[in-house]
Amino acid sequence: MELSTSTIPDFVRNAEILFLKGLDSIPMAARTSGIFRVDNISDHKGNTKEYSEIDLEEYAEIKGEGDQAARAKVQQGYSKVGTLYRVAKDIGITYEMRHYNKYIDVVARLENLGKTVANRMELDLSHRITFATDTSYTSKEGVTIDTTVGDTLAWASTVHTVRGSATTFRNRLANNPLFSRGSLEGMEQMIIENSINQFGEKVTIPYDILWTTEDANTVNTVKEFLKSTASPDALNAGVVNVYSGKYRHVVLPKVATTAIGSNDSTKAKYWGLASSMNSQAFLGVNEEPHMKAANGNVEFSTEDFNLGSTAGYFIVVPGARSFTISTGDAAA
Repeated sequence: MELSTSTIPDFVRNAEILFLKGLDSIPMAARTSGIFRVDNISDHKGNTKEYSEIDLEEYAEIKGEGDQAARAKVQQGYSKVGTLYRVAKDIGITYEMRHYNKYIDVVARLENLGKTVANRMELDLSHRITFATDTSYTSKEGVTIDTTVGDTLAWASTVHTVRGSATTFRNRLANNPLFSRGSLEGMEQMIIENSINQFGEKVTIPYDILWTTEDANTVNTVKEFLKSTASPDALNAGVVNVYSGKYRHVVLPKVATTAIGSNDSTKAKYWGLASSMNSQAFLGVNEEPHMKAANGNVEFSTEDFNLGSTAGYFIVVPGARSFTISTGDAAA
């Protein structure tokens, strides 16, 4: 179908269709990973929302005959506020593009427009993992992005604190090894020893996600490891693979990138475990990626038809429980 401004409503309708086609072509790996919880933020509720950890003590107490039962203790953990921001990208479709046999170019521009804001949301989500060992990073626009959790430490730290105890916990694997059976078991042991509530009591957190970058060797190793019918390192085929079906493998292509979205080989070996059920990382969405058209349709002086795409959201992580990482670089 030819795109033309002879009937403006038809042009806008076709533009919307092509925008959605471009949007649908984006694999939203980080958003759909389970690492982040999606929270829909309605209009007229302000531009911020606070998230807080809260725990009930883990164990009941012995009750003597005729005695009143002990009151349960509740401990609020750390809080973190998410603040909405908007991303956008505009294009102009020239008169010549619309009328002089440039249909393919117009379609390409509109489909690419649909990708830009969704790509940016995916990049921002991925960069929370990319810069998980840092307390902030500088975005491509030069804006400082706070990546701390509620205890003011980086999302990945060896000394996270809780509010009701002096006990600390870590969610960054010691010595940051590459993925292997030994390192996976080491991370599982770290989780066992470091899953605590705000009282410092041991708790059980079910981890169901094994995430990696798209590094070919790491991805292939994980696939072989999880899908092997026998133990991955067994000498005989009769040994059961205890990891079969234990985790869902999530590949995050944009984690190994710089702040501007270029390839960053220093992040290529990142991997870790996460819990979708207990995730403490939130994506608050006020505006899903959508298309906008300029009022007045065609600009008088240039005869351009101006279109744009935009989205509004925030990313906030109040607590570090339910997420672990190894940077794979053997850093201490």
